[in-house]
Amino acid sequence: MKTTSFKAVLTLSLLMTTALSVHAQTTDVVTISNGKIEGTGRQTSGVRMFQGIPFAQPPTGELRWKEPQPVKNWTDVRNAKQFGPRCMQAPIFGDMGFRANGMSEDCLYLNVWTPAKAANEHLPVLVYYYGGGFVAGDGSEPRYDGESMATKGIVSVTVNYRLGVFGFMAHPELTKESPHKASGNYALLDQYAALKWVKENISAFGGDPNNITIAGESAGSVSVSALMASPLSKDLINGAIGESGSILGTLSAVPLAQAEEAGVKFANSFSANSIAALRGMETQKIFAEATKGGFASIGRFPITVDGYFFPESPAAIYAAGKQAHVPLLAGWNSEEMTGQLILKGQPATTENYQKALKELYGARADEVAKLYSGSTPDEIMDAATALAGDRFIAYSTWKWADMQTKSGAAVYRYFYARPRPAMKASMGNASPGLAGGVVRNSTAPAPPPARGAVHSAEIEYALGNLTTNNVYEWTADDHKVSQVMQDYFANFIKTKNPNGPGLPKWPKLSRGAGDNAPQIMRIDVSTKAEPDKTRARYLFQDEAANQSKP
Repeated sequence: MKTTSFKAVLTLSLLMTTALSVHAQTTDVVTISNGKIEGTGRQTSGVRMFQGIPFAQPPTGELRWKEPQPVKNWTDVRNAKQFGPRCMQAPIFGDMGFRANGMSEDCLYLNVWTPAKAANEHLPVLVYYYGGGFVAGDGSEPRYDGESMATKGIVSVTVNYRLGVFGFMAHPELTKESPHKASGNYALLDQYAALKWVKENISAFGGDPNNITIAGESAGSVSVSALMASPLSKDLINGAIGESGSILGTLSAVPLAQAEEAGVKFANSFSANSIAALRGMETQKIFAEATKGGFASIGRFPITVDGYFFPESPAAIYAAGKQAHVPLLAGWNSEEMTGQLILKGQPATTENYQKALKELYGARADEVAKLYSGSTPDEIMDAATALAGDRFIAYSTWKWADMQTKSGAAVYRYFYARPRPAMKASMGNASPGLAGGVVRNSTAPAPPPARGAVHSAEIEYALGNLTTNNVYEWTADDHKVSQVMQDYFANFIKTKNPNGPGLPKWPKLSRGAGDNAPQIMRIDVSTKAEPDKTRARYLFQDEAANQSKP
């Protein structure tokens, strides 16, 4: 009787232990500064996921066009199993896919992927900011998914930030009401608020708050260069990765007065005589007016030298060496922009190329023709493609890396050259679009094949997310390139040096010439370091940029 009773108790105890063990594998509660959150539990990869964590109050109503405010505490366990809403945006880019819970002004959420089994592991941290011209993008996009990078021993974070009119509109009345006498740059302040949140909370996920690398592509890369420059955020950063773009020429900052003028013009389009009136308007009404023109909305509400996030222009900050002196890994792609932009759709003949250069550079056209030279149609198109890419985004990235070497910090520069493979047959009549987008169901003639790696093509490779993109017929070579590039990124995030076992040696960037020319890493199927032969191009672009400043 007693034996039977003991066996029954033992069996019940084992069943309860098993049940608790299963429950522990499928749920995960973590305590952060505002309360407890429950994630999705450990995945088969060993990674735990937490989605839709608020890092600021919803920037709605009276908080519209104000810097992000601290989150209010909660008492119950908060669900962190669903991505938060994406910020207000128009469907401009065809390469964006979202897992977000709708779209809303209430969008200040972040997501965490961690491989840590305990809170005391002190793993390196990656905070990634999405691209999209500051008018589109979201932390839920599969290409930015943090699980693959987390399997490398990294706590990965993606961050949402306000976009377009809600993220950047400046106005004299907003400046007057601000405690800092600043307006605009709400998106950058969102990014800073998220970075502060990571500093304060990431140890709960097993991350090291003293080893935070920030990264991003395109507008996200511009954001990284901006956060490095701002005195608010620069001391929170231990390393930086920039993929195609910097604030030193791409989506650059304008004087506050200029941004305020744009804000007043926008307010006048509603006959709104006060910010209170604008704050009282429905989100959709403001959004519809601000996004008229699609691509034309990019830059309508620019980054601002506001006197707070930027006490002076970013260019002046970098020139004075006041930015964060942290290791930087940065680079760009081989076809950031089509050469047809230079040739205006005309055939790649010597006559058409010379005419295009004359229109762009006047008396200096011959000088440009030597730097970007070509005689056959293929050579001319290659030259035009290089020039278009430099003008669009490569020059500003070069400038950033070049300025950072002056700080004495280690800089590693890459040139990404792997074109995407063909689209899957199941994509039907879809074709590649501008800036890495995808044009579906188009009746227009298909664009010419890519001449290299288009803008944004490297993202899935670098973050180990090729399998999240079902558009392209990935090959063994693509997976090989991804493994190498992701390993470089992971090593840099961990040690601030991309080098490691089994990888081609990546030298630090120098500022030499001739036999001592800087070495850059060409990332392709055969990845290798090679001398930089393009410095003369960027010195010219730098001179031209300085001459064009008022």
